[in-house]
Amino acid sequence: MIISRTPFRISFFGGGTDYPAWYHEHGGAVLASSINKYAHISVRHFPPFFDYKYRIVWSRIENCKSIDEIVHPAVVGILKYLETERGIEIHYQGDLPARSGMGSSSSFTVGLLHAMYALQGQMPGKRKLARESIHIEQDIIKEQVGSQDQVSAAYGGLNNIEFFPNGEISVKPVTISRERIDELESHLMLFYTGILRTAAEVANSYVQEIDKRKRQLRILRDMVDEGVAILSSTSKIASFGELLHEGWQAKRSLSDQVSNEEIDSLYTQARATGAIGGKLTGAGGGGFLLLFVPPDRQDEVKQVFSHLLHIPFQLEFSGSQIIFYDPEQDYSLEEKERESQNIKAFRELKI
Repeated sequence: MIISRTPFRISFFGGGTDYPAWYHEHGGAVLASSINKYAHISVRHFPPFFDYKYRIVWSRIENCKSIDEIVHPAVVGILKYLETERGIEIHYQGDLPARSGMGSSSSFTVGLLHAMYALQGQMPGKRKLARESIHIEQDIIKEQVGSQDQVSAAYGGLNNIEFFPNGEISVKPVTISRERIDELESHLMLFYTGILRTAAEVANSYVQEIDKRKRQLRILRDMVDEGVAILSSTSKIASFGELLHEGWQAKRSLSDQVSNEEIDSLYTQARATGAIGGKLTGAGGGGFLLLFVPPDRQDEVKQVFSHLLHIPFQLEFSGSQIIFYDPEQDYSLEEKERESQNIKAFRELKI
C-alpha cells in the first residue's frame, strides 16, 4: 500500500494569468503558497477475488469492472495515462471540502499520480508531477483549469511561479526570513463560506473571451512582483493586505460570477471590522474567504463571522510526499499463472 499527502494552496496574486489561453500569448505569473491542509490518498493493487477490478472511495464509492465505468475524471485520466492493467483500489480523504477554491482537484490529481508512480516503484520529481498533472487535467480530461494549482501541490512552499509563452514554467521560492513568514501568517485568516462551486464554471465566464480582460489580467500580473517586493522588504506587512484589497477589486471585474451579493456583503463586513484586504481563494464564486487582518482585530472579525467556520492554518514547504510505503512482492510469471488458476477455482466454488 502507498499513501501520499499533498497540500492544498492559497493564491495571493496573479490568478487568471495561469490559464494557457492567456500565458501562451502574454506570459503570466502567480504568487501562491501551499498550506498545512492536505489531500491524503491511499492506493494498492486490488485483490482479484471480486467481480470488479477497480474500487474508488471518495465522496461516493465506485466498484467498477473497467476504467471506462469509473465516474471520477481524474482517476480515469491517470489510470489511462499510466496504462494501468492491474486492478487498483483508491481511497481519498481531504482536510478541506472539494469545490472550495483551495486547489483540491489538482491536489487530488498530483497526489494520486504520485501514489501510482510509487506503486510502480518510481520516484517522480516535483517538476514531473506538476507537468504531467497539468497535462492530465488540461489535455486528457479537458478541465477548464489553470496551471498554478498543480505546481503548488507538487512543489509546496511560498513561490513566485512564472508561466512563459513557450509553455515553460519557472518556480522561484520567495526566500524571506522565518520571522517575516510568521508575520505574514499571523495576519491571515481563512473562513469557509459554505458556498460550493466548480472553478471551471467560474473560469469559463472569462477564459472563453480572455483577450477582452487584458487590462485586468495585466494588473493582476504586475501585483505578483509588487507582492514579492513587499514580502522581501522591511516595509510594514500591512502593505501586503492593501495590495490584496486592490487585487480583489481587479479580480472581481473579470466576471460577474467571480463574486456575488453574499460574498460582497461578507467582504464589506470584514473590512468594516478591521480587515485590511482579502479575496476569495481560487477562481471565485464561493468557497473560502481569505482575509488579511491585524492580530489585534482578529477577535472582532471572529465574532462578526461566528456563523462561519474559521480555519486556522500555516504555510507549508514540503509539497506532495509519500508518507507510507509498503511495497508489494512482485510475482514471477509462474506465480501469476498459479494465482490466476487459484482464483478461477475459487470463483467456481461460488463461496
